[in-house]
Amino acid sequence: MGTDSTSIMIIPQITGPITFDGLPFEHAWDNIEPVQMIMHSPVFGKEITERTDIRIAHDDKYIYAGARFYDRDPSKIQITSKKRDDFAGGSDFFALVLDTYDDNENAVTFMTNPAGLRTDMTIFNDAEGMMSGPNTMPMNESWNTFWDVETEITDEGWFVEMRIPLSSLRFQDENGRVKMGLILWRWIPHLNEIYTFPAIPQNWNISFFKPSQAQDVVLEGVESKRPLYITPYTIGGFGQEHLLNDDESAYIREDDPELNAGIDIKFGVTNNLTLDLTLNTDFAQVEADDQMVNLTRFSLFFPEKRQFFLERASIFDFNTGGPSTLFYSRRIGLNEEEIIPIIGGVRLIGRQGPWDIGFLDMQTVVSDSLPSENFGVIRLKRRVFNENSYIGNILTSRLGMDGSYNIVYGFDGLIRVIGDEYLKLIWAQSFEDGMGNNPISLNRSRFSLNWERRKTVGFTYNAILSGSGPKFDPGIGFESRQDYTFGGGHLHYGWLAPEESSILKQNIYLRSRNFFSVSQNKLESMIIMPGYGIEMKNFLAGNLFLQLNYENVFEAFELSDDAEVPVGEYRFVDMQGILQTPMSRPLMVALVLQAGSYYDGKRISCGVQPQWSLSSSFELSGFYEYNWVDFPGRDQKFIAHIGRLKALYMFSTKLSASAFIQYSSADKAMISNFRFRYNPREGNDFYIVYNEGTNTELDREIPTLPRMSNRTLLLKYTYTFVFNQ
Repeated sequence: MGTDSTSIMIIPQITGPITFDGLPFEHAWDNIEPVQMIMHSPVFGKEITERTDIRIAHDDKYIYAGARFYDRDPSKIQITSKKRDDFAGGSDFFALVLDTYDDNENAVTFMTNPAGLRTDMTIFNDAEGMMSGPNTMPMNESWNTFWDVETEITDEGWFVEMRIPLSSLRFQDENGRVKMGLILWRWIPHLNEIYTFPAIPQNWNISFFKPSQAQDVVLEGVESKRPLYITPYTIGGFGQEHLLNDDESAYIREDDPELNAGIDIKFGVTNNLTLDLTLNTDFAQVEADDQMVNLTRFSLFFPEKRQFFLERASIFDFNTGGPSTLFYSRRIGLNEEEIIPIIGGVRLIGRQGPWDIGFLDMQTVVSDSLPSENFGVIRLKRRVFNENSYIGNILTSRLGMDGSYNIVYGFDGLIRVIGDEYLKLIWAQSFEDGMGNNPISLNRSRFSLNWERRKTVGFTYNAILSGSGPKFDPGIGFESRQDYTFGGGHLHYGWLAPEESSILKQNIYLRSRNFFSVSQNKLESMIIMPGYGIEMKNFLAGNLFLQLNYENVFEAFELSDDAEVPVGEYRFVDMQGILQTPMSRPLMVALVLQAGSYYDGKRISCGVQPQWSLSSSFELSGFYEYNWVDFPGRDQKFIAHIGRLKALYMFSTKLSASAFIQYSSADKAMISNFRFRYNPREGNDFYIVYNEGTNTELDREIPTLPRMSNRTLLLKYTYTFVFNQ
């Protein structure tokens, strides 16, 4: 594999036939020079322990990867999953990351383990920071495309052949010449070692996913294709629900048989623009939301799980800070717990010249709570100044057939000023029926200025000034709170431990968050948080921090029917600790403990989240959270339990069965979901899905609640026809 005078690697064309069987030993592979792998972790730059041979090539249809992962003790090769899109740290893994537009911000990733599972995802925001919600990494694991992989395990190690159709990628070619970014990495859990190509230091949280650190590569003699995918579906089954009768004296059961069909179409309009059409959109196979307990006075953020909205979701991302965003796709087809059927819609995404383009339009039916509505989004971004900077804008609309409307526009920019220094700016305004809509008023405006140093080693910081007017309402967005001016940031110092130490890295930090109420002209919330974090070379990790809180409650809020927080000013202190056991083990456990004062009372919250891979075919995971709040001066208490149990059995990489059961003591309800999936190839799925809601305390309301609140049994089949691949 050669490079030119500017250190751009030329990916060669494959020169002979290969048998796609997971054993890359044909002469065609031997004629390709392997890349040079470097240890990334635990000690950057150190010579790799296990021989690793990865070769990359292409022809006019595919990009190929042939990998030879030697292991001196193959009995220690770990396989903990066969599940599609799984990324369990207990398995050996190989990943190929492609920045297909060479924009140093976005990428697609293809991963496998020795069992031959397929995991693909998109990377955005240069793999930096939490995006569109807490606990959400800057990647979309629900993105799926067409590609193949075969693996084999021998007495020398494990081996991979990967084949990615060029028609599954979006890129810009100039007379058959395409420039991309490439990252390759290998994870060996029994050694806790990560090898990468190119050499990437541990200066960031997930350095080996960062498009800006990729090796520039060139493919010659290729052209972008415009495939057509047509995916019809059919669904059948029945549902049962208990509803109050007309005089609200008793619950009666309603049976609802279901037989439906729909279609999705994906078409390459140009080499870089993809059009999606959907008719009678259905999400029957989607897993239920995780139940949560809310101990704040602000709205909780729930992540999107529906495939149609998750695919290429980053192009529509317009994050305004924390979980807040101008486009929150759960506003479409969902209203609290009610599912609103979607008639259909259209989406156009891609790149045209220097512009990233996103367009979405969806129409819902009329429901008991809402009129038929049209939802629209237009998103544009353009790189400016340098390869890590952009400016963009967004326009969202929510138009009801009853004449109601909500329109929001926004501008944003991310500027890499110098080195790791970045400046992000945001401005947005909302307009809706019956609200005056003065364009020069700040009451309906949202702004944010954020200066940050992006890395985790050495001294880093960020400073934020932002605000939301009392009347600002993103109709298809999410705002956890309104009517404030915010000032805050953090100071952080991180350092790597010496090579001989069992510690990998440590950090100390100080964070501050201050909310000033605009309408009340008073400080509303203040949090000062000093903390310490540590990560061991075996990937055991911990975090401990203190929270100094000030809360000015202008309106009382309830935790339950028996406990509330009254109007008043409160100062309280609590401490939180987080511990996560090594991800390289079959059993991984996360522990969280928070205790201290809470407004005019006290609280203890603790949670445990185990994940146990009993074998490569069977996985158990769970979650338990206990919340205890006591207000002794007012003789009020609040106690809540949340429990979740998931079981997954993988007969093969194509066939699986799962169960998901949740219990919430606050809701006095249990939710069960059972799912069988057969996925013989990408785009071809057969699902059997059973859902049931159960009331655990029947006498808490009058009339007495039924034991079963609702249940559904559904069968769904989809098949994708592919043209011009």
